[in-house]
Amino acid sequence: MKRKQWLIGVAGLAMTGVAIAAGPGAARKRMEASMLVTGDISVAADGSVTGYTLDRQEKLPGEIVGLIGAAAPKWRFDPVIQDGHAVAAHAHMTLRLVAKRESPDDNQFTARIVGATFGEEGAGGEQISYASRVAPAYPMNAAKAGVEGTVYLLVRVGRDGKVADADVQQVNLGVVGSDTEMNVWRNVLAKPALRVAKDWTFNIPTTGTHANDPYFYASVPIVYHLNRGAGPHPDDRYGTWQGYVPGPKQSIPWAKDAEGYSADALPDDGLFLVNSGLKLITPLDNG
Repeated sequence: MKRKQWLIGVAGLAMTGVAIAAGPGAARKRMEASMLVTGDISVAADGSVTGYTLDRQEKLPGEIVGLIGAAAPKWRFDPVIQDGHAVAAHAHMTLRLVAKRESPDDNQFTARIVGATFGEEGAGGEQISYASRVAPAYPMNAAKAGVEGTVYLLVRVGRDGKVADADVQQVNLGVVGSDTEMNVWRNVLAKPALRVAKDWTFNIPTTGTHANDPYFYASVPIVYHLNRGAGPHPDDRYGTWQGYVPGPKQSIPWAKDAEGYSADALPDDGLFLVNSGLKLITPLDNG
């Protein structure tokens, strides 16, 4: 397999790192690239943004810094209420930017902010954490074929810390093939992730808004990434575009009250308590 690089429709940006296999051109035309940007944000009592910082801003393309700079000051959040009063708040944020074609036959790509989480990193007992977790093994047939991808899981955790339900929300692939081939590889990556997730246990929130919830919904991205020798270290990929073919988003019947968030707006191998953190009430990409 060989690598492919191409320019996107924002001056000076490049998208890198998707392996190309035999497959119809239609699949290649669905290819996207994403970049995860992290930082911190401060919000006034009325929900307006008072300031934000981006982690390692010097590694980010200037156009992306400008895109976020145009959007973030216009965001508005639900006020945070403490003891019956609205208060100022601070949160860690992760932003998922996606570069995609404006039309199937267009070789130029345009970047947008498509997902975000505004969690309370380090909030102690207000967040969910792992009590025990075994990582899934890389499927041997996928590794031999050079197939990479990210499986986005949703788990419903009971008050005993055990997983009551688990399902796959989406599988994005770093390889292009026919629709049939890609469906096979999505299942190959998803099955071991889902199998081990059912045996995980968690420390549930003990304080805060969700402390008395009957269930806790947690989103977990599982990344299958091969060590390709000459490839960049994960830390060096921050601020670069990573190519992939997005998989279909699945509706999960038992998770209707956990919808409305972006599963892929999480760091690799992160853990996020759904419906926690600041609640954005305006569009993300309003710049």
